[in-house]
Amino acid sequence: MTDAIKIDVWSDIACPWCYIGKRNLEKGLAEASADEDAPAVEVTFHSFELSPDTPVDFEGDELDFLSQHKGMAREQVQQMLERVTGVAAEAGLDYHFDLLKHTNTVKAHELLHFAKEQGRQHELAERLMAAYFTEGRHLGREDELVALATDAGLDADAAREALQSGRYLEAVRADQAQAQAYGINGVPFFVIDGKYGVSGAQPAEAFAQIVRQVWAENREPADVDA
Repeated sequence: MTDAIKIDVWSDIACPWCYIGKRNLEKGLAEASADEDAPAVEVTFHSFELSPDTPVDFEGDELDFLSQHKGMAREQVQQMLERVTGVAAEAGLDYHFDLLKHTNTVKAHELLHFAKEQGRQHELAERLMAAYFTEGRHLGREDELVALATDAGLDADAAREALQSGRYLEAVRADQAQAQAYGINGVPFFVIDGKYGVSGAQPAEAFAQIVRQVWAENREPADVDA
């Protein structure tokens, strides 16, 4: 039995391309799962903060943030957000940048590590990204994060204790250190079986192709000297 392909995904819940990449990955894996010899795949999400210096309560909208913090003209930012919204729609996602509340995401990442321990990381990652990009929820606030954790099937009191204790911050920093060691400076970034790196929100077909390729490689018999 060939071991499952491991896909490690570095992302930030406040990264619009990360949610698109997540959805495209899921579609690609679903496509490959219909194969007669379907690849077995395990996906794990890892922490990456795009803007770790962002305050919890940023005064202003996404246009303000990108124009102030990235030195971009508001007109340029507006065009960029319209483009991203269009690409998101193609992936089946309904982005609302007009509702978005820019915030620091470190606590959301801590909660994702708690969810990973509880076997609910995928559910929470989906819930957080949907809340941030489509519902305008404030993901820097403890009460909001706890509410979203319960939506993902986690215990509210345990989620709150995990956030207040800060005990998952070390795991967040370890993910970030691993990203630095890999030379990852932008997300989403996908590491396939520890040997292939895929950068950016690739189309679903690209993800289907690479898991099929890696699955076939892993099933090839090792060369044995006569």
